[in-house]
Amino acid sequence: MRLSPRVATLFAVAALPLALTACSSGSSSDSPSGANAKPAKAKDLNAGLATGTELKKALAPASAFPAGFTLEADGASDSGGQFLAPSARKTAKPDCTKLEATSWMQVTGYEGGVSFAQDDYVNKDKTEEMAQEIDEFQGSTASAVMKQLQSVAAECATFTDTDAHAKVKVAGAATTGLGDEAYTMTLTSGAWQNGTTLVAARSGNAVVTVLSTAGSDNGATTAKKLTSRLLTSLKDLKTA
Repeated sequence: MRLSPRVATLFAVAALPLALTACSSGSSSDSPSGANAKPAKAKDLNAGLATGTELKKALAPASAFPAGFTLEADGASDSGGQFLAPSARKTAKPDCTKLEATSWMQVTGYEGGVSFAQDDYVNKDKTEEMAQEIDEFQGSTASAVMKQLQSVAAECATFTDTDAHAKVKVAGAATTGLGDEAYTMTLTSGAWQNGTTLVAARSGNAVVTVLSTAGSDNGATTAKKLTSRLLTSLKDLKTA
């Protein structure tokens, strides 16, 4: 395996104390008793997390979407069998227009997890859309993402959309009965025929995010149903 410059540097630093010991004065018989001890194994921060290849299996199939909905081929992607390097959150003011995109979680400043899988479906006329994504995060980052969503809802209470250049209102609220914690945002505009519902739900180190404009209730029912299905699939994946 080819080591990245960062990893190579860490190995060089770890080896430095041993090199200094070897060069110190004194007879070979006076070497410290722990000189031959093996270095402690680094903790695997990705232990227990699913890869993108595994998360892809947890995404809802075509049969879970309303009749007439088909997969958008260019909207499907995953991180494969390898974990990505974690990225720090961007602390700049949120770009509220990202709430219109399928990977809308990025509005929080987090690019995504160390692994992910996503795709989206649209109806025949492409007037309704449903998107799904699962991200795995190290440590407590998943909880931090959920907390940041509440700040986004407040900062993006109103914004101008990119298509109709119309005023969009955002209403957010904590949601019970979905995973360890969940948060829902509803986007509405007088220029739209129907609003958009965004649901984020955390299950352990994973965050499920869903977008829906399907249905006459701003996509609320279909979004919650899809989120519930993803959480169940994710649980089955982790316990298999």
